[in-house]
This record gives sequence, C-alpha cells and structure tokens, in this order.
Amino acid sequence: MNLLFISLGCDKNLVDAEKMLGILGHEGYSFVDDETEADVIVINTCCFIGDAKEESVNTILEMAQLKATGRLKALIVTGCLAQRYKDEIIKEIPEVDAVLGTTSYEAVGKAIQEALKGQHMERFESIDVPVSKRTERIVTTGGHYAFLKIAEGCDKRCTYCIIPYLRGKYRSVPMEQLVKEAEELAEKGVKELILVAQETTLYGKDLYGKKMLPELLRRLCAVSGIQWIRLQYCYPEEITDELIETIKIEEKVCHYLDIPIQHASDAVLKRMGRRTNNQEIRQLIEKLRKEIPDIALRTTMISGFPGETEADHEILLQFVKDMRFDRLGVFAYSPEEDTPAYSFENQIPEEEKERRRGDVMELQQEIAFERCQAMEGRLLEVMIEGKVADENAYVGRTYMDSPDVDGLIFVNTDLSLMSGDFVRVRVTGAYEYDLIGEAEDEFTE
Repeated sequence: MNLLFISLGCDKNLVDAEKMLGILGHEGYSFVDDETEADVIVINTCCFIGDAKEESVNTILEMAQLKATGRLKALIVTGCLAQRYKDEIIKEIPEVDAVLGTTSYEAVGKAIQEALKGQHMERFESIDVPVSKRTERIVTTGGHYAFLKIAEGCDKRCTYCIIPYLRGKYRSVPMEQLVKEAEELAEKGVKELILVAQETTLYGKDLYGKKMLPELLRRLCAVSGIQWIRLQYCYPEEITDELIETIKIEEKVCHYLDIPIQHASDAVLKRMGRRTNNQEIRQLIEKLRKEIPDIALRTTMISGFPGETEADHEILLQFVKDMRFDRLGVFAYSPEEDTPAYSFENQIPEEEKERRRGDVMELQQEIAFERCQAMEGRLLEVMIEGKVADENAYVGRTYMDSPDVDGLIFVNTDLSLMSGDFVRVRVTGAYEYDLIGEAEDEFTE
C-alpha cells in the first residue's frame, strides 16, 4: 500500500509528522512522493497565520480531487487545521475520510484502516493530555540534523496567537524520554539537535517545579555522536543567567539563540500581551553579547499589529538599527479568529502592514550584508548540507545558521564530502545573507 505524507507548517508539526511516519512504517506502508502513485494520503496541517491556513486548505482540496478518479483510496487530515476547523472540513470536503486532532496523531494507522473499509473516523482527545511517550520516528530532514520537541502547548497566551487554543497548556516532555530520543537519533546518524517548543526556556517548570533547560542541555551534550545542539524559541523574559552560562561553557551548544521579540514599542508589546519591554530586551541582548561575544541572535517581529502607530513603527526601526541582529524575520500581522487581538480596534490596512514590514526587512538586509562582510577572514566550523552541481563546491551551515530560516555558506574545496560532514572553512566573501569560503581541512573531533 503506497502512502504519501504531506507535512505543512512549523518544525514542531514536522516532529509529529515524523512520529506518524514511524507508526505507519511499522504497519508496512511504502512511502511515495508522487500523489498520483499514492493509495493513501495523510496531510498534517497548519493554521498559525492566514497564509498557512490557506496553504493547508488548498492542499486538502487538491488532494481531494484525486478521490474522484478512484485512484486514491483514503485521505486523512491531521494537525492544527484539523483541530481548529474539524466541523468545516467534515461538512465542506466529504472526500476527507478521517480527521485527527493535535493530540490524536497516534491513531493515524487506525484511521487509515477504517477509511479503507469505507468508515469515517474522527478522533479528538483533550488538547491538555500528557505528551506522547513515542520516541521512534522517521527523520525527514536528511539524516544529519533533527528537531527535538521538548514541550507541547503554551501558557503565555499572547493576544495574537491561536496556539494555546489548538495545542493546550504547556507540557514538558520528561527528560529521560528526551535523552532516549536523542540517543536513538544519534544512532541513526543525526549530528545536530535543534531544540524546539512553543517556548523552550520554560522547559521542566511544570514537571520539576523549576526551569530545567540548562540541565537538559547538559544531559544531551553527553549523548555520543551529537556534535551541535541549537536552541530556538527562547522567550526573552525566561532566559536565566544559568542558561547563558550553560550555552557559554558546553562545547556542543551552539552560540546561537532564537529569541522571538515581536516588537520594540512598549505600547505594542503591552497590547500583544508580551511580558518584556524595550529596555529589558536591550539589557538582555547586551548581557548575552558581553558573556558570549560571538553569539548569533535571531529574532522575529510583527508589523502592523492593531493600534500600531507610525511612532511605534519608528521605535521598531530604531531598535532593529541599534540591536543589529544577525538574523531577523518579519511577519505582517495576521488576524486570527478566537484570539483577543482579532477584535481589537484600529486594525491596520493590509497594504500598510506590508509597507511597514518592507521597511524593517530593507533595514535588516543592509545590516545582514554588513555583518556577513565582517565575517571575511574568520575560520568557521561548517556542517555540509550538499554539493553544488557541476562544481568543486558544497553548501553548508555555520553555528550561526539554523536550517531553512537562516543563511548558508558556499564552500570551495577539492575534498570529497558528504552531507553531515564537518569542515573548517575560511570565509572569503559575502552575499546579502550568505557567505563564501575555502575549506582548510576536514573537521574531526
């Protein structure tokens, strides 16, 4: 039985998809990447913002058309869109055979079996159930890096965010389970772990009564075979001195932090329900750069939040100019039903949101290019991602670059390298977001 699995949205969603693939692999399905060859299609959906919602709906509709041909025997929809719009999916897209909520993905095998018998299935457990104990998965990221989801849900309830309504309260994965999963991934050849959650810095507070991310990092650093550990989604108000010290002294932990800041105007931050202000964020960034001088800082901003004035926008631009982030992404505010911000007054017109987004991105582009140029001459450890066709060159990532969201480095060399290999590279040039370098030697521990 041939199965096509489509995973949309964030890396946290991807981890769920990989665990579903592990379940289905055990049940004997053969995986294909062409929908016309599939007997069964599973779509793991996202609906975090409007664009993600549209992509998920369009994908379901496209795959539903295959049911009319008779070639496709079962169509299963899982994930966030399924959790949020289950009634609409069932009513409007009768070709869908099963709908599974965010905490019900382990029922995917049963859902397919029922669909093949002509039975419709819906499974929606409480969004606050304890996290799954499943660790086995099929890694889809190329094998040399993998995401490790350390918690589920979120308690922050920022006024623009739908996630707590879809993923439930904050629930940490027990540390022993994460270490076991990391060991299994390392045995499969994974060399880089990227720690993700809606909020990684609160890890362990619910299970152990205190924040345990530093201890988790120390435990993961002891896993043989893992060479890089990267942290994402670290809320600024939860970054402790102990965490900074752990990043500083543990050699496997990349000097890289993804800190979702969202804005720099105190008035906007307050309306967003954020728990920091401009001054506190500036002080944190100053401390991070003082304690770890080579740290790479990534952040995300939202432009056009309801009530954002031109003065607020200028505060954000000045903040970005002052902070000179290594990596920065900007989203135009997306109004999501059922969130408080959806009904806020003074909603910003779409074209104005995009103009303001463009202002921030243009400024950051200049900063990014200047920072890339400043890297010339530095010797960096690089993880190889693949070869450039028809050239003696490879593409890779430095400790400053998380896959898919950050930059790349193009490595000229006569060495014969494989994806996942580490090599020392001297930076010789720069593009707007990417680097160019010459390999000096292969890196071995």
